[in-house]
Amino acid sequence: MTDVRSQPDLPPDRATRPIEPDASVGELLSRVTDDFSQLVRTHVELAKVEIKEEVTRAGRGAGFLTGGAVAALFAVLMLSFAMAWGLAELIDAGWAFLVVGLVWAAVAAALALTGRRELQAVDPVPEATAATIQDDIEWAKEQRSA
Repeated sequence: MTDVRSQPDLPPDRATRPIEPDASVGELLSRVTDDFSQLVRTHVELAKVEIKEEVTRAGRGAGFLTGGAVAALFAVLMLSFAMAWGLAELIDAGWAFLVVGLVWAAVAAALALTGRRELQAVDPVPEATAATIQDDIEWAKEQRSA
């Protein structure tokens, strides 16, 4: 099959002649169908690659959230009692436990905000695929009007 876009610049008298004058309408339609199928397959593959990259970013954000939650849990369980009992030597035990709980809540909130920021940075629209499809649409419009 001959690709019109890869042809060298033709003289004006040859530019309007068919590239394959002996090809039947059926053969030409078959080639158009094959080319369109290949174009669609290429776009689907590109979309898969872009989506995989975004899923990886989303997974990393979810990992930060999970890590933050696990760290907060262990920190609250292991250190809270020790810190609260230590503070209980200076202030009432109830207030000591409240202060320690607020400190760990701040740490957990910071980790959760970092993970949330990562998840918000994920772009659900495969931009390269959208751009190439738009280019193909523009090219097709030009071919139709030519």
